[in-house]
Amino acid sequence: MTADLSSTPDRRTVAELDVDVVIVGAGFAGIGMATGLARRGRESFVVLERADAVGGTWRDNTYPGIACDIPAHLYSFSFRPPADWSSVYPSGAEIREYLERTVIDEGFDDRLRLGCELLDATWNPAAARWTIMTSDGEITCRALVLAVGRLSEPRIPDIEGLDSFTGEVVHTAAWRDDLPLDGARIGLVGTGASAVQIAPHLAEKAEELVVFCRTPPYVVPRDDRQYTVEERATYLDPAVADDVRDQLLRDADAAFRQRLALHPDIDEIRSRARTHLHSQIGDPELRSILTPDYEIGCKRILLSDDFYPTLVRDNVILEPSALDTVRESKARAASGRCYDLDLLVMATGFEAARPPVSTRITGARGERLDTHWSDGMTSYASTTVHGFPNMFVLDGPNAALGHNSAIYMIETQLGYVLGALDVLSADGIRSLEVTADAEAAYTAEIDDRASSTVWLTGCNSWYVDPDSGRLTLLWPGTAVSFRERNGTFDVEPYVVEIREG
Repeated sequence: MTADLSSTPDRRTVAELDVDVVIVGAGFAGIGMATGLARRGRESFVVLERADAVGGTWRDNTYPGIACDIPAHLYSFSFRPPADWSSVYPSGAEIREYLERTVIDEGFDDRLRLGCELLDATWNPAAARWTIMTSDGEITCRALVLAVGRLSEPRIPDIEGLDSFTGEVVHTAAWRDDLPLDGARIGLVGTGASAVQIAPHLAEKAEELVVFCRTPPYVVPRDDRQYTVEERATYLDPAVADDVRDQLLRDADAAFRQRLALHPDIDEIRSRARTHLHSQIGDPELRSILTPDYEIGCKRILLSDDFYPTLVRDNVILEPSALDTVRESKARAASGRCYDLDLLVMATGFEAARPPVSTRITGARGERLDTHWSDGMTSYASTTVHGFPNMFVLDGPNAALGHNSAIYMIETQLGYVLGALDVLSADGIRSLEVTADAEAAYTAEIDDRASSTVWLTGCNSWYVDPDSGRLTLLWPGTAVSFRERNGTFDVEPYVVEIREG
C-alpha cells in the first residue's frame, strides 16, 4: 500500500516563510534529516522538493527491474521500526513505499513543500541567514541542508545527431510505462547498474535489442530470493533486525580489502566474476568481448543473474563499442556498424561528480559553490564547506561507498549535522564556518587514503572527478571508519561567529 501525501496541507506554500532549517531534497537523506529534526522538536524546518512526490532516486527510477544492490535490511534506517521486506534485495517500489511511510509515521508531512524547486540560495552575512529563492517564493533560514543526492540529474552523452532521431529517446531515470516496447527495435546505451537490470525486460518485449557496450562491467551473481512468511515475521523483531543489519554491515565492510587490491581478497572477487561469466557465456569470442580490461572494483561491480543470459538471446545484439552518431532512425556505433532503431534507452548515469545544484548556491564571500568545486568537490567531514556557513551537504563529497550501504553513511552525517545544530542553538552563536585549513587537510587526507585504492587505477569511473582525477564521491575506507572519523561534531575546526552585545 502506497502512502498518500497528496492531501498534505499547504504543501506548496513557501511565501514569506522563515524557519531554522531548510532541507533541499526528499530522498533518503532529506527524509532522514527531517525525521531527526521532527523527533527532537527543537528547530522549525521545511523540506523543499522540486518533484510532486518524495523518494528521490526511487521516485524517479521506475524502469522495469529497478531494485537495490544492497540487502534490504541494511538499506533502511536503523532508527525506524523494521520494515517487512519481501526479498533479500528490495525493489524500487518497496523502497519508495518505505520512504513515503516514513514521512507519514514520523509526522512531518505538513512540512513538505512539494513541487517547490530551489532556484537560488545566498548567505546573508549581516543577518547570518540563508535567503532562498524557490519556484514558489522566498524563504529564509538559519541553516541549509543540501540533500539532493548524487543520482538526481540524468546524464545524456553528447551524441552527434541525437536530436534528429525519429523514434523516442528516454533515460532510465525518466521512464514511462506507455513506451511502445512490444515488437520494437530498441537500442540500450550503457552497461552499468541500470542497464543490467532493464536489459532482460527490454529483450522480452523487443523484436531486436542492441546493447551498446563501451566498457564491459564486472558482474557477480545476485543470488536474490523471496523471504518466506516465517522469515518475514522473524525479521520484524527489532532485536533480530538489528543483528541482521550488523552482520550485513560487517560482511560488506570486510569486502573493502578488495578495493585496496589486497590478496587474496581481490583475487577471490575477480575469480567469482570470471567464473560467473564463464558459466553463463559459452561462446569464447563473446566471453572475450565481455571480459573487462581494468582492475575489478575500479568501476562499480554489478549484481545480476540474468544479464549475461540476455546477451545470448536470438533477438539481442551486443555492440562492443559506444553509440557514436544518430541519423534519423539509424544509430551508428564507434565500430562503424549501423542499426535501424525505433527507441533509444539511455542507461547513461547521472551528473554525480559535478552536482548542478552547486551553480545555485552563493556563500559568504560571493563565491558560488560550483566555483569552489571547480577542481572537484571538497569538504570537511564530507559535510561542510569553507565559505558556506551553516550549510551542510548530505551524501555529497566523499560520503558514498563502493562496497556498503549509503544509508549507514547518511545516518552518520545526520548525527554530525544534529551536533552542529546543537552548537548553533547556544545563546549568542550566529554561525559556524569550517576553516580553509581544516578543509584542505581533510581533502589531503582523502587523497592520501584514495591513492592506494582500485578506484584510481585508471578506468573511466563516475566515482572520479573528470577534470582533477581525484576520488571525490567515495569515502576511501570502511563504513565503520567513516563513522569513527566523522560521526561526532567537533567545533574546533570551525570559526564561530558570536553575536555582539
